[in-house]
Amino acid sequence: MALTKAVQGRAFRLIHALLTATQKLGYASAFGTAESAPAPHRRRGGSPHLTITAQGQRCDFLILQEQDRADHIPTKKELSDAEKHSWVRIPRYDYSPAERLRICISGGSRHRADEWADTAARPLEHQLAEIVQEVGLRGEAAERKRLADLEAAREKRLRWEAAMDQAKIDYAEAVRVQRLEGQEKAWRRAADLAEYIDALRLHTQNLPTGTERDGAEAWIAWASGHVQRLDPLNGTLRLPDIPEPRADDLQPFLHGWNPYGPGF
Repeated sequence: MALTKAVQGRAFRLIHALLTATQKLGYASAFGTAESAPAPHRRRGGSPHLTITAQGQRCDFLILQEQDRADHIPTKKELSDAEKHSWVRIPRYDYSPAERLRICISGGSRHRADEWADTAARPLEHQLAEIVQEVGLRGEAAERKRLADLEAAREKRLRWEAAMDQAKIDYAEAVRVQRLEGQEKAWRRAADLAEYIDALRLHTQNLPTGTERDGAEAWIAWASGHVQRLDPLNGTLRLPDIPEPRADDLQPFLHGWNPYGPGF
């Protein structure tokens, strides 16, 4: 944790107080994943020292030791090195560990703050209630969001199911229209062919008896049967059976929805 001995005991008492208070509220706690302390300028991005979870919302805690800053007085060696080498940079400040601590929280939606630090007027011991409350508020916000997400997902599924039901209706209507238009085309085609067959009969009557006339009559007989089969009026007229639609069949009628589910 990179804490000096001067503050270790107090830091652990603060941690113990936090864990005791949050466990009484039913929150779960666990050791963090930190294995070593990062460099001071990267310590806020380090792995947590401990975690407290309220209503499913995990909050990561870092216990940091503050640093005092003082103007740096260059040494003779630093001045000499800087004069010899252009890449040498003399630091502007010196940092030393202070006896002040800072508690940082990450995870969830911030309410009051993300960090609490010792001040002359308010040491961290006086701010522990706020920190515990912050964990609870983040847990409540997470639970509200979870419930809202569930409701939004439920409403989305209902809208998807309604869209699927309507798409199946529209698909069935499209199948009927397609069948009707196909019958109309077949009927007109049959009428045109029947007119042509009538012309064939007139022509055949003028043919001499024999092979040529027999062939023409055979052709007319087959053509007449074909027209009979082609003309939808010669069949049973009824509503067509609607095949079970596939996903691709419904896609044109879904207006942006995915046939495989509301989450796609």
